[in-house]
Amino acid sequence: MIGQLSKPKRIYHDTNLRIVFGITLVAISGVSNITPAFPKIVRELQISPQAVGLLITVFTFPGVLLTPILGILADQIGRKRILFPSLLLFGISGGACVLARDFHVLLILRFIQGIGAAPLGSLNVTIIGDLYSGKERTAAMGYNASVLNIGMASYPAIGGVLAVIAWYYPFLISLIALPVGAFVLFSLKNPEPKERVNFGEYLSGVWQSIKRREVIGLFLASIVTFTLLFGTYLTCFPLLLGDSFHASAIVIGLLMSISSISGAIMASQLGRLTKIWREQDLIKAAFVFYAMTLVVIPFVPVLWLFPIVSVLFGVAQGMNLPSIQTRLATLAPMNHRSAFMSVNGMVLRLGQTLGPLLMGLAMALSGMNGAFFWGAGLAILMFMLAVILIQ
Repeated sequence: MIGQLSKPKRIYHDTNLRIVFGITLVAISGVSNITPAFPKIVRELQISPQAVGLLITVFTFPGVLLTPILGILADQIGRKRILFPSLLLFGISGGACVLARDFHVLLILRFIQGIGAAPLGSLNVTIIGDLYSGKERTAAMGYNASVLNIGMASYPAIGGVLAVIAWYYPFLISLIALPVGAFVLFSLKNPEPKERVNFGEYLSGVWQSIKRREVIGLFLASIVTFTLLFGTYLTCFPLLLGDSFHASAIVIGLLMSISSISGAIMASQLGRLTKIWREQDLIKAAFVFYAMTLVVIPFVPVLWLFPIVSVLFGVAQGMNLPSIQTRLATLAPMNHRSAFMSVNGMVLRLGQTLGPLLMGLAMALSGMNGAFFWGAGLAILMFMLAVILIQ
């Protein structure tokens, strides 16, 4: 009886981790909520299918430049001092997109929102690395990836419903950043690096931590993962469903949500999976799943078979992303962790930015189906690199 009363508190009940979950939900709300509206945006604003991908590119591009700078600042002045203003900027500029009726104005607002988004996807996992260690860290990363995937599942469905009303309504979801920012400011209790060193010594220490072979392999895996996710899946997949199968925004959102649900289930089991397989092995297996999924998509003859494809892609995501983040957080010392994870944030932003551009080029050269074959080839190449570098 006494043992039952003193059962340890589950890690996902920790208020700090729940606030991190909120940051994660904000970070992914900038893209997955609007992609089901892409076919409608193309029609309403009279732009090409290739141009609509710029709504992702201009949003992710600021992170390529700013994420490592903001990560260094977070190591120097503290995580919260970077997080709060970033969430504020994200929410205000994202909410303003609802008022835009011109594509060029919309691109400017998305660029500003991307500045606010720049540190979010790296500081959330940095804080997890600061708060937890060992198996607790692995479990926390897995739960955070589950929340990410639940958001990725919910946002397309919600965005699809909102897009039925009007193409600009999905941008309202960005406003969730404002209450999350308030929780960060008043309720987040996270450890901050206490040791201050000479800035030159700090940068030298960061470089020594980053230049290892496994770390380079993990950064490459991040780039390829987000190139596939944002280029092939979030850009090409909804266009394929809308153009070739005449699916509505709601159906597109639901189909894309299936992948995120399967990813959430897989990621929630990461703590158990790593008792059998190492994170490095799960990363390699994920790229095999990506390749299998993408090469099959052009041959799917009817709409009702796409849920199977979505499940497979989600399994790959659920294995891959939290495994990469856990390995990186483990390899990074605390006083360099924010910069370290922010470099990963920079390279994944690079993948997010290149993905729509690369797959837009693939569509122009090889047609819609060709883009999926390009993605499968990229996944196979990354698997071979992972075998060599991530050991």
